Amino acid sequence: MKSIGILVITLFLSVSVFANDTEPKTFLVLFKSNELKSLNTSLKEIQSQFSSAFKTRSYSGNSELALIIDIPKCEFDACFLGQFLVSLEKGEDLKLQEIAFRVIDMTANKKSLDTFITAFEESQKKEKNDKRNATPAP
Repeated sequence: MKSIGILVITLFLSVSVFANDTEPKTFLVLFKSNELKSLNTSLKEIQSQFSSAFKTRSYSGNSELALIIDIPKCEFDACFLGQFLVSLEKGEDLKLQEIAFRVIDMTANKKSLDTFITAFEESQKKEKNDKRNATPAP
């Protein structure tokens, strides 16, 4: 009887450990190049400050400058990421949200996009079924 009780308690503790596993998040941070120039900083300098703790990738080209930050096992959102301090050349520290054009939580947006795609596909199937049922038989 005593061993069954220990087994049940151990089972509940092991299940609770696996239940609280948080998923990694991906954030997209967009910058305007003219704002970075006015602050005498660059995308590479900002990326280097985040790359020591997180996996980062930067993209530049014809459109806005982009920084993708992959954060494993976090429980914060884009607003919290915007509060991170970024050091500038002059020794000045600014919040990321003051430098960035947009901070986007790609993980949350992916879930929303998947929901919209599923709803769209279901409506397309319904329309096809309605068209098939609406055609008169000869």
